[in-house]
Parts: sequence; structure tokens; C-alpha cells
Amino acid sequence: MANSYSQAILTTSSVPHSKPDLNRLFALLFWVLLLVGVASAQSASDDKVMVVRGANEGPAIGLGNSIRITSGAKTTEAVSLGGDVVVEGVVEGDVAAIGGSVIQKAGSQIGGDVIVIGGSYRSEDASPNRKPGGKTMMYAGYEQELRDMMRNPTELFSPRWTPTYLGIRLLVVLFWFLVSLGFTAAMPNTISRGVARLQLTSLRVAAIGLIGVVVLFAGTLLCLRIMPEPIQVLVGLLALLLLFVAGLFGRVILYAATGRWIQRKYAPLGKSSEAVALLLGTSFWVLLTSLPYVWPFMATFILIISFGLALTSRYKLGRSVSHI
Repeated sequence: MANSYSQAILTTSSVPHSKPDLNRLFALLFWVLLLVGVASAQSASDDKVMVVRGANEGPAIGLGNSIRITSGAKTTEAVSLGGDVVVEGVVEGDVAAIGGSVIQKAGSQIGGDVIVIGGSYRSEDASPNRKPGGKTMMYAGYEQELRDMMRNPTELFSPRWTPTYLGIRLLVVLFWFLVSLGFTAAMPNTISRGVARLQLTSLRVAAIGLIGVVVLFAGTLLCLRIMPEPIQVLVGLLALLLLFVAGLFGRVILYAATGRWIQRKYAPLGKSSEAVALLLGTSFWVLLTSLPYVWPFMATFILIISFGLALTSRYKLGRSVSHI
């Protein structure tokens, strides 16, 4: 009885565990992302207009809608985020529209500046009734995109999976693939050491990168607050240059390391090809940075890892590198 029981245990333990079908998991993930993208690709709601009549003591602010100051009405300022500002009456101060246009009707008056981002400024009068010192600051372009973003801020975290968006992401994959290929061809030893460092000491690299990013941002903000203006400009430019170089250098290493890992695990074709590894790694991270509500975390992770790799670029590894 005891022998049969032990034999049953041995027989049961000798059965190999079934591995999950990764192809099915990836296919399921793809369809979930596709459904989320289709659900998020909704048309913008109808334009709503906030009408100002009579004397308005405070500013007129429209969040996601347009503003119309009727004839005979007066307000101190008018700001629309995601709509147009139509002035038929009097605005004593500034008028601004982000994702819309400012339209000054005949006989109306604007006493301050006109600021337009994503639209245009139009006046029906040949000589509009403006304050003599009033300025017009206008940046035309991406009006509909800015309008949709102001009306639905969650689009920043949940992009629409439209053909244009997918085409842009494919261009991003091609761009970073070519950049990574150029870096790998120009600095093969540096990239290989970075990949080995990331594989052996990934937690240390992430910790150093996190501390470095926090110190950089805090130090830059402090310098911009207390230093003279020429020093502020110099510090700001140096901080941007450091972030750019670190991000470029770290991304290439991260893409190369990820591509080699995918080759070892799931891609038997082209195992010895560096170009295939870079293409796989680039596509993987571009996909992650395209996921709704996930991409901010992925972008932050890439920044931290890239900064850590840049700060530890002269870190020497031991003999264990030869075993990779």
C-alpha cells in the first residue's frame, strides 16, 4: 500500500507542467487593445455655446465650449478652452482661445491682447476697435486636435486608434529602428556593454536613474528660481541636452536588450541578426508606449532606465559579462 502510494506520488510529480500558449496570450492582448482603441475613437460632441448677456463682472471662461458675448454685453476677459470666442459686445481685457478662433464682429471692442492657439483671429471691421497697445499672438495649426483634447482631456491618456495614428506609430518604429541601427554600427562595444549592464544590474540601474531624474528636475527648478537669468538659460539648456543625450543613448540600449531577450525566448528566426533584435525591441516598446492609460508609465520607465544607463556608462562589470 505504501509502495503504491509512493509510486503514485512519483508518477504524478513526473508529469511535465504545461506551459501557457504565449501566442494566444499575445493575440488576446492585441484584440483587447483593438477593442479599446475602437471604443475610444468616438466623435466629438456637438459644439456648445456659452452666451454672455448684459454686464458680467468676472471673466467669461468656457471649458470645452464656445463663448459668445452678445451686442451690448460687457465682460472683463473671455477665455475658451476647446471653442471659439465670438465678440459682439465689449471685452475690457484679454481674449484667448485654445483649440478655437477669436472672431470680432463689427462694432465690438477688445481692450486687451488677443491670444489664439490652434485657430485664427478674424475681424469684420477693416480697422477693428482694439486698444492701441493691444497685441495679437496667434499660432495656427492643429485646431481640431486641440479642440478635441480640450473637450476630452482623457484623450491624452487614451489616444484614438485611427489609421493616421497607426501610421504615425509605424513611422516612430522606423525612426527609432534607424537611430538604433546607426548607434549600434557606430558604437558596438558601448552598446554591448550597456546591454550587459542592464541584464546584470537592472535594479541598480533603475535606482540610479530614478535618483538622477529627481535630482536633475529638483536642481534645475531650484536654479531657475534663484539664479540670475543668464545662468537660468544655461542651466535649462544643459538639463535639456542631458535629458536628450541620456534618452537617446538609453533607448538604444533598452531596445537592443529587449530585442535580444525576445529572440532568445520567442523568435527563433534571425537569432544572430542584430538588426532583427533592434526591430523587435523597438516595435515592442513603441507598442507599450501606445497603449491607452499605460503609455505615461512606460514613458517614465524608459526615461528612468535611460538616465540610469547614461549615469552608469563607465561602470565596469565583472567576469560574469563573458557568460552572457
